Amino acid sequence: MSDEDGRRLAAAAGLAERARPSSHPNPAVGAILTQGGAVVGRGWTGAGGRPHAEAVALQQAGAAARGATLYVTLEPCAHDSQRGPACADLLVDAGIVRAVIGVRDPDPRTAGEGIARLEAAGIGVTLTDSQSCRDSLAGYLMRASEGRPFVTLKLALTADGFIARKDGTSQWITGEAARAHAHRERARSDAILVGGDTLRTDRPRLDVRLPGLEGRSPCRFVLTRGAAPEGWTALSKPADIAGLDAQYLLIEGGAEVADGFLAAGLVDRLLLYRAPVEFGEGIAAFGDPGSSGVPTGWSMADRRRLGSDTLEVYTRAKP
Repeated sequence: MSDEDGRRLAAAAGLAERARPSSHPNPAVGAILTQGGAVVGRGWTGAGGRPHAEAVALQQAGAAARGATLYVTLEPCAHDSQRGPACADLLVDAGIVRAVIGVRDPDPRTAGEGIARLEAAGIGVTLTDSQSCRDSLAGYLMRASEGRPFVTLKLALTADGFIARKDGTSQWITGEAARAHAHRERARSDAILVGGDTLRTDRPRLDVRLPGLEGRSPCRFVLTRGAAPEGWTALSKPADIAGLDAQYLLIEGGAEVADGFLAAGLVDRLLLYRAPVEFGEGIAAFGDPGSSGVPTGWSMADRRRLGSDTLEVYTRAKP
């Protein structure tokens, strides 16, 4: 893969972000069409899964699509539906000459058939297995490979690793910028979960309170062996997330839920908001933190300031 291909695919992955999670049940896909080095069309998956990103980019490009190069995060689909024709056929009819594809589609209805149709029409195909595209499709790929959503565990904690005082107080540890970022993460998820104790004690709304994004509040779940209140759905154990109709699950607490999901190996990403305060003692974020303050087996992928707080993002360490 050339540097230019990598940059274009990363840009397409950025476009795909605009479709998350509204594209559900379809994956959030981004597509870019270029002609002579200039972008002539771009698109991302529409709400509810249609139109597909390639169809949007082709419509925007019009006649300029003939002879163009397509950069797309996921292999173009090869199956028709009641809502539109297969993207592979649309691309052939539009006359593109090259397709750079970030990830092969695991859907058995496509699974290489989209690439085969393009190649059969004389279109040059480069399949890259791009990491940026894989990251943008994490929820879709996790459902295909493991049969469950991609899980992010979010915790707000003190500099010395506590999420609350022993009496359960200190609901707001972090500042406004960190809380706004957490609401952005909610808007990127189609499901959100807390434990029964957190629900009973804090009565969280778990909605999105960012201007313009209020309609993207995720479906709410509670981990409990009892009944869920109206507007919530109960799950009795972490493994039950396999039954969720969701690609991205955000877990927001508390400590027992965090430990339960970590012990079950059902967390894919840690999102830690650290405040510049110390409690000295309290409810620990993790039951068995390593020397770095997080459980073993995780590596830091990102670290940045959010006002007076610090965001740390961890992913599973590669063996």
